[in-house]
Amino acid sequence: MRWPRIIFLSILFLIAGAFLHYVLPQRDVVRIVSTESLLTDVQGWNSVFYSSPDSGTSGTQAARDVRFINTVQTNGRVMTYRNEDTGLVWPPYFKFDSQDLQTEATNLLSTADDPRWVAITHYGWRSNWISIYPNAIGVTSVDGPDVTLVPWPAIAIMVLLALILFMAWRIWERFEDRVIDPARDRSAVWWAKMRDWLAGRR
Repeated sequence: MRWPRIIFLSILFLIAGAFLHYVLPQRDVVRIVSTESLLTDVQGWNSVFYSSPDSGTSGTQAARDVRFINTVQTNGRVMTYRNEDTGLVWPPYFKFDSQDLQTEATNLLSTADDPRWVAITHYGWRSNWISIYPNAIGVTSVDGPDVTLVPWPAIAIMVLLALILFMAWRIWERFEDRVIDPARDRSAVWWAKMRDWLAGRR
């Protein structure tokens, strides 16, 4: 019974870790090279990786304009971010300013000869294979490509989740001690008496 439990807990841990890695805010130091808005067909199984349509739109068509921010990372690799509202749905970033963010990103364009480094806060993953992009939720100027960014929001969320899990575990322990264990003991006593009665022992 030990190995099935270890395998189950490992799979559960990997799923939870992947989920948190997708939804928690991350920051990348990049150089913005262009911004654009493309008509994108958002349907099929990979549509779950896209946000809902911008607040105020009908959201009835699969194809819609999606804003993109094209960047170059400090190591020279390219990275493209989408720029969509999250609204009031998941994940709860309550982002309604996609157009303003697009304007800010456009204002921070730079070239390789005269780089202007920025930190893009985002969530999500980039995959060429399934055509998904991380969603940018903020952009700020930084001093240079070697700046150290401490992920304080992600740390705070992880600490809060740890506290919630600890409290839930303590509540369950007390519930088990006060309710489940006594009920189990009463059931065992009742079953023992029932067996005695069935066996003719009074």
